[in-house]
Amino acid sequence: MNNYMFPNYEHSILNTINSILKYYKVDTKYNGLSELDEKLKSKYKNIVLIILDGLGDKNLSWVSPNGFFVNNKLTKVTSVCPSTTTAALTTYYSGKPPIETGWIAMSQYFKEYGRALEMLRRVDSYTHEPIKNASRDVFELVKYTTIYEQIEKASPNVKAYEINPTFCDSRSKRNINADNIDMMCDSIRALCENKDDNFILAYSDKPDTLLHKFGCKSDEVKNFVLDAEKKIENLCNELKGTNTLVIISADHGHKDIEKVYNVLEMADIQDCIIMPPSLESRVVTFWVKDDKKEKFENYFKENLKDEFILFTKEEFLHKNLLGFGNKHPKIEDFIGNYIAVSIGGSIIKLGTEISIVRGKKLSTHCGFSPDEMEVPVVCV
Repeated sequence: MNNYMFPNYEHSILNTINSILKYYKVDTKYNGLSELDEKLKSKYKNIVLIILDGLGDKNLSWVSPNGFFVNNKLTKVTSVCPSTTTAALTTYYSGKPPIETGWIAMSQYFKEYGRALEMLRRVDSYTHEPIKNASRDVFELVKYTTIYEQIEKASPNVKAYEINPTFCDSRSKRNINADNIDMMCDSIRALCENKDDNFILAYSDKPDTLLHKFGCKSDEVKNFVLDAEKKIENLCNELKGTNTLVIISADHGHKDIEKVYNVLEMADIQDCIIMPPSLESRVVTFWVKDDKKEKFENYFKENLKDEFILFTKEEFLHKNLLGFGNKHPKIEDFIGNYIAVSIGGSIIKLGTEISIVRGKKLSTHCGFSPDEMEVPVVCV
């Protein structure tokens, strides 16, 4: 099976955000996106970046092949690796790839706590319990300077705003909560009509949450995308005359789940590993016993070779799949001695005997399929 792709860190979401950083005179070592750089040769009062979580290029082409987004599509780019919200949104929020930030996936093992933690919720990955009475906040180890700070430092005349749902952490000192597309558009409109020069990043957790629950070809997903597309089109029309550039993109795409393996039911895998696997269901890292490596590799070759690419840690890092730059010191802790990345429709369900049972997902991401890896860059 060859229908998969690796991230292209010269034409990816990393380059999209770095075009914006360069526009605001931020000193960055990463290249911008050439197509967007051309648009940014003009001077704008407002630049708006709207991130619709999970809106892959292939899904958009299916839902609205002749709509406002496709008709204004500048290009398509790859996500980062892994193609997941934790890694991709942090790339947007920091202007750096996962290799530099240390933000890789939903669940990452911290030896300081002896626990795998959900990175965005900051709770135990298996029990969902909050961490209490810790003598040290391990998230200080993966702290980064946000694009909002970078922009306001390099261009003091610009005010940098973040618009996101209520449940999200605030990364900007100028944060506005918006729990639906109407609230998002209202907030963008009000900011663009004020007297200031503004950078605005607006994030919606949909269609991702709908894709997980209902699948890529569901009416729920289709209806949301069409509704969001119409409301953002109306917003763009209303912003004419305000000297605003609106960019619409995503963090990753989605792929429907075709087959589920439960790691607790994989006896041969359990015999090989020294601790629970980590990361996510389509990008899984394993800590394998030294005397079981051959058995482990043979299991993948015999049973999963058409569904996952298996890398050693050395191979994975040598291929620069997490990007280029100064390797975050925690990367070595977060990645075991093997990493498996899905290239088909299968997932490996992670968990332990004390895990809280999660709801069934019909679609997900993190793998190397074009459905997950490619996202549109729309420019109005």
